[in-house]
Amino acid sequence: MKRPENVNLSLLTYVCFTFLGYFVIGLSLSVLPIFINKSLGFSLVVAGLVISLQYVSTFFLRAYSGKIIDSRGPKPAVLYSMLGFSLTGIFLIMAYYFKASPYLSLTFLIITRLLTGCAEGLVGASPINWAIMSVGEEHTAKIISYNGVASYGALAIGASLGIIIEHDFSLYGIGILSIIMGIAGFLYARTKKNVTNPHTQEAQSFWKVLRKVAPFGACLALGGLGFASISTFITLYYNYFHWNNGALCLSVFGGLFVVGRLVFSNVIKNYGGIRVAIACLLVETVGLLIIAFGTNPEIALVGAGVTGLGFSLIFPALGVVAIKSVPASNQGSALAGYGLFIDLSLGVAGPLIGGVADVYGMVYIFPFSAGMVFIGLGLAYLLKKKSDLQI
Repeated sequence: MKRPENVNLSLLTYVCFTFLGYFVIGLSLSVLPIFINKSLGFSLVVAGLVISLQYVSTFFLRAYSGKIIDSRGPKPAVLYSMLGFSLTGIFLIMAYYFKASPYLSLTFLIITRLLTGCAEGLVGASPINWAIMSVGEEHTAKIISYNGVASYGALAIGASLGIIIEHDFSLYGIGILSIIMGIAGFLYARTKKNVTNPHTQEAQSFWKVLRKVAPFGACLALGGLGFASISTFITLYYNYFHWNNGALCLSVFGGLFVVGRLVFSNVIKNYGGIRVAIACLLVETVGLLIIAFGTNPEIALVGAGVTGLGFSLIFPALGVVAIKSVPASNQGSALAGYGLFIDLSLGVAGPLIGGVADVYGMVYIFPFSAGMVFIGLGLAYLLKKKSDLQI
């Protein structure tokens, strides 16, 4: 058996692929809504739709990714994802090159977002399963937590760095760095040994697995709307109030998210996934309300931090329960299916919250998001009551 420090080191060699992928995603996350709205002249709804296209393609690639993992192992999915991230950089450069032709530029951005979504769908569950198969199922909660630290930490770093790069080197710089990161991830993944699932003879269909994890996924989706409102619209929200450093909210969100994952890494094991999810959804709701009723950027930063802390353990808390609801042979499909719901959440959030902003005003997006997360809290409570009755 590996010692704890060796397990932690081993996990890092797998979740680094998650970090690379979400770093590339984060690079353009803060700059594209403003580029689409201000430089190309399209509405907030269009900006939200284009950003959300990433999550639509991610949604459809999750099932394919789960099938690859269960039948061929996670390595091929990771390799394909890294190539996809490199391609996004190429089309991002094309979008900026043709910015004088708004519709042509928007077309390239649509392709960029679709490719980003495909790459995210392939990398979403692959490093987690690769690590679980390599170090053991007993470390599942830790693996999911570490993977989340990698993903949201990378988003926070990438978003802040993307603002700086865009200011000094335009979207060209972001595109070139995206290409480099994808190639680096591809080359490193090729050096690692693939692992396959030994229980394939017991495998169920993806859609049957999806039905089993759906209740937990629906709860996750509602919780994901809080993150989506910050990641997609916080820079425009700051711009609306003439505040500076909107991307800092993403960094604060990501920082407190990481703190939550690291400091409270054992609470899922000690208190159970459903109980932890209920507490986290409550904290996330409070954080969004702080942003909604904040009167200055400092209060908004506090709200973003509280939201990040609340959102930090929702995915692993519900994910551990979701995985246990299916046979070991469908572990890859279970994580992929469960992850579909965060993609659905983020995909719907762009046009939905953008529509709220266009119809009712920018000030209503965070009260609306808080209400959706609160509904998720109610659903988590119902799942707990159902679980208690089955004991």
